Amino acid sequence: MYSQEQRKLQSDFGTEKLADKLVNMIVKSTLEERDRAFLESREMFFLSTVDKEGRPTVSFKGGAAGFLKAIDEKTVVFPSYDGNGMFLSMGNISATNQVGLLLIDFETPHRMRIQGKATVNQSDPLLEEFPGANLIVRVAIEKTWINCPRYIPTYKKIASSKYIPRTDGRAPIAAWKKIEELKEVLTPSDRKMVESSGETLTMEEYAKKVSDGEA
Repeated sequence: MYSQEQRKLQSDFGTEKLADKLVNMIVKSTLEERDRAFLESREMFFLSTVDKEGRPTVSFKGGAAGFLKAIDEKTVVFPSYDGNGMFLSMGNISATNQVGLLLIDFETPHRMRIQGKATVNQSDPLLEEFPGANLIVRVAIEKTWINCPRYIPTYKKIASSKYIPRTDGRAPIAAWKKIEELKEVLTPSDRKMVESSGETLTMEEYAKKVSDGEA
C-alpha cells in the first residue's frame, strides 16, 4: 500500500501504526453493495491518469446517474463522451493502464476512492448502453476505500449539465466549438453542427460566456 517516501513521512509524523490500522480497516479489493449503490448514483467523478513519462493529469468526468457502473464486485466501467479531441486521459490509460477515481457527494458529504488498472475499447459491447459514447473504459479494481469527508464543502445541486447525451445519443454542440479560429480543424460532423447553429464566437465572446456561466 505504501511507498518508501510515504513511510518516511508517516515516521516523521508518528502515524505509522495509524496508517497500517486504516489499511486493515477500510482498504478493500472488491465493492460491497453500498459501495456499488453510491458509485452508480454519481453524476461526476475525478479521474487521474499517468503517461509513460510518469506525468499525471486529472480530469473531470460527468454524465447522467448510472454512467459510472459496477458490472461486478471488481470491475467498474464508464463511457468516454465527446471532449476536446486531445484524448489526454484515454491516451494515458492506453499507455500505462494506471488510474485513480475520486467520487464525491457534495450534498451529504461523502467520498470514495478507487485505484486500479484500466483499458480503453472503441468497440466494447457496452457502447450501446451509453448513447453518445465513443469509448468504454473498464477498470479492474485493485484497491478501494471510503475516505473521510472532512474538509468537503457542502453544496446543493442546481441542475444537471445540458450537454449530457440524450437517450438517442444526441447532445447540444459545445460552445467552444463555435470559436471562429477552430472552424477549419473541427471534424466534418462538428463543423456541420456549428454551421446549423448559425452562431460563431470570437475567443473573447467565448471567454465571456464561460465567466457568465452560459457556456
